[in-house]
This record gives sequence, C-alpha cells and structure tokens, in this order.
Amino acid sequence: MNPLDESQLLLNRRTFLGRGATALGTGALASLLGRGGAAAAMSGGGLQGLPGYPPKPPRAKHVIYLFQNGAPTHVDLFDYKPKLRELHGKSVPDGYVAGKRFSTMTGEADGKLLLAPVEPFHQRGQSGAWVSEFLPYTAQVADRLCFVKGMHTNAVNHAPAISLMLSGAQIPGRPTLGAWLTYGLGCETENLPAFVVMTSVSKGTTCGQIFYDFYWGSGFLPSRYQGVKFRGNGDPVLYLSNPSGLDPSLRRAMLDDLAALNARKLQEHGDPEIAARIAQYEMAFRMQTSVPELTDLSKEPESVLSLYGPSVREQGTFAYNCLMARRLVERGVRCVQVMPPGWDQHRSLTTELYTQCRDTDQPSAGLVLDLQQRGLLDDTLVIWGGEFGRTPFIQGALDDRKNWGRDHHPYAYTTWMAGGGVKAGLSHGETDDLGMNVVTDGVHVHDLQATILHLMGIDHERLTYRFQGRNFRLTDVHGRVVSEILS
Repeated sequence: MNPLDESQLLLNRRTFLGRGATALGTGALASLLGRGGAAAAMSGGGLQGLPGYPPKPPRAKHVIYLFQNGAPTHVDLFDYKPKLRELHGKSVPDGYVAGKRFSTMTGEADGKLLLAPVEPFHQRGQSGAWVSEFLPYTAQVADRLCFVKGMHTNAVNHAPAISLMLSGAQIPGRPTLGAWLTYGLGCETENLPAFVVMTSVSKGTTCGQIFYDFYWGSGFLPSRYQGVKFRGNGDPVLYLSNPSGLDPSLRRAMLDDLAALNARKLQEHGDPEIAARIAQYEMAFRMQTSVPELTDLSKEPESVLSLYGPSVREQGTFAYNCLMARRLVERGVRCVQVMPPGWDQHRSLTTELYTQCRDTDQPSAGLVLDLQQRGLLDDTLVIWGGEFGRTPFIQGALDDRKNWGRDHHPYAYTTWMAGGGVKAGLSHGETDDLGMNVVTDGVHVHDLQATILHLMGIDHERLTYRFQGRNFRLTDVHGRVVSEILS
C-alpha cells in the first residue's frame, strides 16, 4: 500500500468519527481506535481489509521461528557426509572452494583440512532422515519434520546474514518477516501483540551473539508492526503493574483523555504514527491483564512441562521461551520469534556445541509434540534454522581437539520446518559429498521467505509497501515458492 493512500484513509476515518459519532465517550473512542481503522490501521494488518487479501487460502495462521542465532553446523547435525570421515585431516580439494568468499577468519580456503563429524549420525524414523547423536530429541520427531538441506545465502557474517534471512536485505532498515505478516494479515487477538520476540540467555558458552533490534524491526512500515520483545527476567514487558496509588479506573481515565488528544492530532495530520501510538497505549493497558495470565504456568500439566525439559520453568531459557511461544499462538499471536544465541563454534565444537544442543534440542522437539497433541500444528508453521552453515573444513589445529571449530559457510546449510502445510518426513535438497555446495534443489533465503508467505496465504510478489519512490517486498525482486515441500 502507498503510505499516502493509507494516510488519506486514516484521515477520512477520523473525520467520519469526529463528525458522526460525537456522542461517543472517550472510552468508546479509545476502544474503536484500538480495534478498527481503515486497512485495519490501528491494530490489524495494513492489507487485511482490502479485496483479495489474503489472495490464497492459508495453510498456516501462525509462525514460530526458532532462529538459531550464530549458525548451527549442518555437517555435524543434519547433513551426513561419510566422505568427510574418509578424508578427515586431508586438504579440501581445490574444486570445492575455488572462487568462493569466506569470512576473514578463514581468508583463502585453499589447503584447509577437512574435519569429520564430531558425533555419529543415524537414520531416524520411517523417513530415514539423518540426524546426529547431538540431537536425540529432534531425532525422535524426525518423521514430523521437513528438512531443507539445500539452503544457501549471500552473506558471510552474522548480522548481515541474519538481516537478509529475516528482512530480505543485508543492510538493516527493511521490515522483518513478522512485521510483514502483521502488516498483511493482522492479528487474531486484541490483548497481545501480533509479533512477539524472545531472546534467551547463553549459559556456559563463550560464543553468544548480539541481538540487534533491527532483527525484529518494522523498517519503513509504521512502527505498530515491529516486534515486541519480551524480557528474559522480571515482568516480560515493563510497567505491567500500576504505580502505588494509581488504580485501574484512574489509568483508564488517563488513557481516554490521552486518546482524545491524540485523535485530534490524527484528524489534523493523518500521520500513521499517531494511530500507532494510540493503538499501542491501548494494547499496553490490555496487556496489564493478558500478560500475567499468559505467564502463569500453574495450570500446565506436568506431562506438558516435561516435554520441554528441566529448564522450562526458568524464565529466560530457550525451553521457557518455546513454551511461551505455544501459549502465545494459542492466544492468537501471529508471529513468534525465539532466538537463542551460542551457535558460533569457531573454537568449541567439542565443548560448547554439546551445551548448545542440550539447551535447544529437547525444547524444540517438545514444542512440535505439544503443538501436535493440542491440534495446533496443522495451522502453525514451526521453522528451525540459522543464518548460514559451518565449513566442512576445520578452523584451528587438527591436533588440538579441544579447540576444534568451523567457520561461517553461506554456500550450504540445513533448516527444518514442521506443520503449517509442509510435508512431514521429507528431506529436500542435497549437497555435494563434503557438504560444501548445494548440488540439487537449492533453496535461497528469498525462496524460503516466499514459501513462508505462501503458506500464510500471501503472494510474496503482491505484499508490497511503497517507500522512497518504489514498491518494496520481503523477497526484494527474487524468490520462488518451494512447491516441492508443500503438503
């Protein structure tokens, strides 16, 4: 949508309310501002009210993105290559790395020594998917997963690669996936944000990653579409409780007066950011009730809590955040982004990779099982993956096993998906015999983005926003729907 058109729609709506509904109390006015609006401007999606949206029947209504910040090593977890064990300690053949760009820590890859998988692989379930012993719980749900083994990207460093994966561009400033979904589809609840982000702590590791706000930003979309980050300690969001002496009725009266003042400014200027401010004040008021209920785990059966592992009750852990993700989509939240750090094993494959897998394996599998047994997996798309893979060759010295590592590798990696209209028990795509390059059924970052939008009922070429003279979209000018993985 053109932001000028959107502004005009907002102005017309405000003019209508101002002239035709003067008898409404400010409380009713604030409620209207929080719930409605041209093009669902106040709380829903920017395109939800337009004819033809969503253009296709959705397979999924919600997305949970378990984004493994730091880049998991595909050749140690999912992409089994016997040739790597056979050639362990030998130099990588020139033909595999010629002309390729790696991070400055690797520089030229010529002469680098190949490194065998640290732990054994086994084929799992009816599908026979290869999963390492690093991930025993994921192995148990392999038949429910779709492994996309032909992933590849353009970026070789973390922040640009994460930005590309989540926003379609390496340079920060574009709207992220959750913002686009919220803009296009709105939210199914008025009591929680449409797009929630949770980051977890990295215990016992030295390879944590920085979480930049642009990983869940709205870019040039109105700010009401940006992700709301839940904190890892204390109240998930600040100011859930009123200050001493301020009761809910007084808070309500203050917000009603503030809404009336902001409504006058909206009528005068038609600025979408004023509408966003009104809607967010109303959301904050409702969250004072909805968030305490959301985080109350007292009614969760022990059998469910046990799915996520022993740290599920500890706020700020990946296990806790996975359970919160299920509770959020259960309450109508459109997109939940869960981001654990710690996958950047440049010198710690034989130490910290074990810690990282122990922290994330059971909660990831438990989330899939929990969604399935509640009947939520059919319309919830779960995605697990990072920004790129790790090199099949070693970073460090071969005779120093304690400090074995792998560098960044954009040319091949693995992502898995579950539910939401993807085929279960499928391994799609293939890399060469060293896990170095994709050889069949490659899936670029933009292809994955197009597929996610398709599963949510959105044509990735139609969901656009006009900014600085041209229409932008999540997939930029690229992307194809990977129809082969659709159920």
